[in-house]
Amino acid sequence: MGSLTNKGTKIEGSGASEAERSSSVPEDTSTGNERDERATSDGDSIALPAHVAGSGTLDRLVDTARDYARASTAENTNKAYAADWKHFARWCRLKGKDPLPPSTVMIGLYLADLAAGSGSSPGLTVSTIERRLSGLAWNYAQRGFSLDRKDRHIATVLAGIKRQHARPPVQKEAILPEDILAMVATLPHDLRGLRDRAILLLGFAGGLRRSEIVSLDHGRDDTPDSGGWIEILKDGAVLTLNAKTGWRDVEIGRGSSEQTCPVHALEQWLHFARIDFGPIFVRTSRDGKKALEARLSDKHVARLIKATVLKSGIRSDLSEKERVALFSGHSLRAGLASSAEVDERYVQKQLGHASAEMTRRYQRRRDRFRVNLTTAAGL
Repeated sequence: MGSLTNKGTKIEGSGASEAERSSSVPEDTSTGNERDERATSDGDSIALPAHVAGSGTLDRLVDTARDYARASTAENTNKAYAADWKHFARWCRLKGKDPLPPSTVMIGLYLADLAAGSGSSPGLTVSTIERRLSGLAWNYAQRGFSLDRKDRHIATVLAGIKRQHARPPVQKEAILPEDILAMVATLPHDLRGLRDRAILLLGFAGGLRRSEIVSLDHGRDDTPDSGGWIEILKDGAVLTLNAKTGWRDVEIGRGSSEQTCPVHALEQWLHFARIDFGPIFVRTSRDGKKALEARLSDKHVARLIKATVLKSGIRSDLSEKERVALFSGHSLRAGLASSAEVDERYVQKQLGHASAEMTRRYQRRRDRFRVNLTTAAGL
């Protein structure tokens, strides 16, 4: 995360810790952003006015302000913005330029370079380029600068990139009810299998993001890094989530049978894992017989989905590589949105969307002509 400057006081955010590895599904070997990219830093020290330097009270307030600044955006967003700044700063150094103060001309050239690609490296997608630009604007704001995205050197270049390279968004495949049942059927009947079954069923029934799943605690205020907690009732479970769009409650009713009920799967995991405090979804010992204290990474959910999709034979008409690329953590949310035969507003509330239009983006069906407006119009 970038620094936050205000009247001489500079607050530096810290990088996120390395995501833990999961032992229950194949390891994700992606390297992410280039490791040799280093951020342009203003220094790790916190600059205070000379007449108050060394004040213990202010030092503590600076630490508190740093924590609040870090918490102003989601952890994954912080990681993405940090990576955006590292990439841009490295690009500037290679061009013999300084990223500070912002130059709309240089940023326009940077966007053009991203779109054009170089050598065997293809250009980035329009959505990725727009995300990079948003990351730069955010980083400049933290450093006390304003980036005018409407400046002609940026706006016209971006418009040209969209006109030449824009493509329809590639959406992940929705996991439908028959898919999720086939996926959980591939899981073993040990402690690790109980945990992963609860993750899949709860994630599908709640329309949860993968980060929301792994951030759940047993009770309120159990851990400092909690993203919410669960209350199990007679008729179902209520999840209180501090999610991307703010606090919201998600109600998950009991299923028609114990084999498909997400609440029952959760109860089984909590009982046999002996979890009554702290993170709900934790790692297990190598032999799969003991629950450990370490919270799972959200990457575990993505790896779990891909592994069970392959084992269950879903979309066997595609190659293994295509199937792995087609499904992700968002497939659970898209699956609920596409499968729930209820009023759209209930799906919107469950997913925590601010608009019905966003919910409709998640509604994907293999039967595209289930609603046939041609015959409905009398043709």
